[in-house]
Amino acid sequence: MARTIDGSGIDTVLQEAVDNGAVPHVAAIVADADGVVYEGAAGVRHTDSGPQPVSTGTHFRIMSMTKIVATVAALQQVERGALDLAAPVASYVPDFAEVQVLEGFDGDTPRLRAPKTPATVKHLITHTSGLGYWFWNAELKKYEEVTGLPNVVPGDMAAFKAPMVADPGTRFEYGINTDWLGRVVEAVAGTTLDVVIKENVTEPLGMDDTMFALDEARQANKTPVHVKGEDGGWISAGNVLPDDPQWWPGGHGLHSTPRDFIRFERALLRGGELDGTRILTQETVDAAFSDQLGGIPMPTEIRTVDPPITDTLTLGPGWTWGYGLLLNTLDLPGARRAWTGAWAGLFNTHFFVDRTTGICASLYTNSLPFIPKDEAWKVYGDFEAALYASL
Repeated sequence: MARTIDGSGIDTVLQEAVDNGAVPHVAAIVADADGVVYEGAAGVRHTDSGPQPVSTGTHFRIMSMTKIVATVAALQQVERGALDLAAPVASYVPDFAEVQVLEGFDGDTPRLRAPKTPATVKHLITHTSGLGYWFWNAELKKYEEVTGLPNVVPGDMAAFKAPMVADPGTRFEYGINTDWLGRVVEAVAGTTLDVVIKENVTEPLGMDDTMFALDEARQANKTPVHVKGEDGGWISAGNVLPDDPQWWPGGHGLHSTPRDFIRFERALLRGGELDGTRILTQETVDAAFSDQLGGIPMPTEIRTVDPPITDTLTLGPGWTWGYGLLLNTLDLPGARRAWTGAWAGLFNTHFFVDRTTGICASLYTNSLPFIPKDEAWKVYGDFEAALYASL
């Protein structure tokens, strides 16, 4: 039987976040191993189209929260013996052999060389392959500007021509690793990533509202991405990403609802099983919640180079990366316990699974930029503090 909590403090956090303009809308959900213990929301789904309340049944683009789902799909292939984490990526996707390392520029001419060691599948899962994102790496941003290479947002296969910005295995560099991982999964599974995830993750877990491409009814239930207008109020920026990309992005492509995604979180909380259906072994889940960086330090700060897209991510000391999860190695006062697994999506969705306390939770809005410190980032923290105060 699920525990009961007093959610009034969380309700206040959500409403105040909308009232003070920190977010255009917000939905939150909390569960334990036995079921949902809190649901709440504030604001409207679409600020330009009247009073349609957002809810835990609203569809959001969950962006990089897709990564842990695609990572689970890869770990399932490992459990089946079809995928070797130590194998070179190019042994599964030969195109990867063409990826070079960006050393710098001569004026506007990029200097490229071959990587010193081949990137492995584990490097992709742990963001240590050297691949990056333009919004957190100035050299990659310049490379895309001077070459015209598209980033991953437009859904063009050309995005896979982006270079590494470090040699594999030398540093944590958050980037398009999981998009490549999705292609690895497709190669070993013999089908497209949308089918792999549906057949092996979402369908077994009863997640009927989590998918890459939404049908017409679900499109009508979706919130657009919001940005601040000239007057400081929130306005719709539309869909931002295409609904028909040339490839299904393992790094950012899924839509979901808070009610749907909490089932995935609960499966992780329960050691890979939910309602009698097992998607991973306990051993694999334990590995996902363990330090997998092998001595490579997790950055304490990742500075923005594209402020309209994201603020700077400031973590501080005591963090590492597992399999698809950011992990805090120390208890956070009044908040998550050590070895909680978490991550977020670029449009300000966020989840965490605290196996010590026995709860999982997520918070959803669809807005840009990512994690402005006095807005969405503060709401994350206020929500978590109110939740733990209620336990």
